[in-house]
Amino acid sequence: MLALLPSLRAFAWSLARNGADADDLVQETLIKAWGNRDKFTPGTNLRAWLFTILRNTWYTTVGKRKREIPDEDGHFAETLTAAPNQEWRCELTSLKAALDQLPPDHREAIVMVGAAGLSYEEAAEISGCALGTIKSRVNRARNRLARALDMPRPGGA
Repeated sequence: MLALLPSLRAFAWSLARNGADADDLVQETLIKAWGNRDKFTPGTNLRAWLFTILRNTWYTTVGKRKREIPDEDGHFAETLTAAPNQEWRCELTSLKAALDQLPPDHREAIVMVGAAGLSYEEAAEISGCALGTIKSRVNRARNRLARALDMPRPGGA
């Protein structure tokens, strides 16, 4: 293996075009080869085996680098923020609890019109009731949800 180091380094440099990266690539190749020496078949071409490991290691490294962003000094990482989502989670939990308190026909109507985006006509047809009945159920469900969630209703209702 030691006799092949100059050839490995030359091949690594031809891929990496950087001395430090080439040295790292050769070192990684030797570590992998040593760790998998039991997989090498004696009497076969050691040079070809090492060059294959080096080439495959290079392609793996290139693939990883495509997904990475160089940020040695941490400036990019400092710009990354995530908005807190605890409030939305609490509001969603409250909404679920309020929906569970609605009568089933009101809950069905508000979900069809409010969440699923169906028209009143479509909701009435699905529910098998009159258009006015769906409008009334949706209105009552909205009012009950607004009261349960302490939300103001338009018009002061």
